[in-house]
Amino acid sequence: MQKIYLDNAATTQVRENVIVKMQDALANFYGNPSSTHSYGRSARTAIESARKTIAKELNAQASEIIFTSGGTEADNMILRCAVRDLGVKTIITTKIEHHAVLHTVEDLAKEGGIDLHYVDLDVYGNPKIDHLEKLLKQDDSKKLVSLMHVNNEIGNMIDIDAFCNLSKENGALFHSDTVQSIGHYKWDVQKTSADFLTAAAHKFHGPKGIGFAFIRKNSGMGCMISGGSQERGYRAGTEAFHNIVGLEEAFVAAYEHLDAEIEYVSDLKKYFIEGIEREIPDAKFNGLSGDLDKSTYTLTNLCLPVSKEKALMLLFHLDIKGIACSKGSACQSGSDAGSHVLSEILSEEDLKKPSLRFSFSVYNTKEELDYTINTLKEFVAG
Repeated sequence: MQKIYLDNAATTQVRENVIVKMQDALANFYGNPSSTHSYGRSARTAIESARKTIAKELNAQASEIIFTSGGTEADNMILRCAVRDLGVKTIITTKIEHHAVLHTVEDLAKEGGIDLHYVDLDVYGNPKIDHLEKLLKQDDSKKLVSLMHVNNEIGNMIDIDAFCNLSKENGALFHSDTVQSIGHYKWDVQKTSADFLTAAAHKFHGPKGIGFAFIRKNSGMGCMISGGSQERGYRAGTEAFHNIVGLEEAFVAAYEHLDAEIEYVSDLKKYFIEGIEREIPDAKFNGLSGDLDKSTYTLTNLCLPVSKEKALMLLFHLDIKGIACSKGSACQSGSDAGSHVLSEILSEEDLKKPSLRFSFSVYNTKEELDYTINTLKEFVAG
């Protein structure tokens, strides 16, 4: 049986050089980075080197990069501390954000800390900038806008500069969950004036359990986790040194090979779309995931023309065939909840059909995509 991994938006294969770097760190740099002896100083030097490496690529200051356990913690830290420390009374977001944002702002609203508003979406799932402007101007409360750059389910990309600039013009802070885009796109935080960004290493062939928050200098935010002065006082606790150097190695590799890997993975996505359109012409691409210019090159989300009853067996069938991907609606598992993203943009009829997210990396091949397309074609026709 073939084993084909097409769930790279969930997590990616770790690069070999990253594994080697982390093994060396675990074996030879075991000192506590907060210790003053040579073992600790060696670890501290490597952590600060990683921080500078990331900052230089993003055109940020090293002090603006805060290591976290990943994107979820980074989003939580930023949103909660903005309310607690920065006087934010209103948060504006969308109903198709990652749950790390969506559930956090819902909790903040339930706790009585904020007013919560959602930007209207167009039929493809893009936030309407004119509605955001209306929400920004509705009162004088201190506001934070949180809009993800690349949607993790349907791949839509917002014009982040336009939304960020509008927010800043109206005195609002701007946060973006950039977990699906840092490591896949160039960033310059001097040109994109967002106050806060987030990243996770395992989305760009690094280890799980490590990421970072970009927090613009002089933000005024206090600590999320108390107990020590690590991470500029934002996050107490002994740093996961081996994960940090693994993050740095993956980050450097991502940007060293960025242009070539964008070209390669974009070609895979185009090949997959053309194959689906040819072999399963009644299939639909959700959101803008079938548009090579308006969605990320790393994923597509496909709605298949099969009944709700048959859909229950789809993921099982793909797993038996050795294909790993992610479901995008309730039908595959029998869950009544389904995808919160697709529920906002699909018709009732299409919500009854199975939707799958296929996400690609440099470790995939066209031969794997041929096998996947044929497997889907056989399932639909069977």
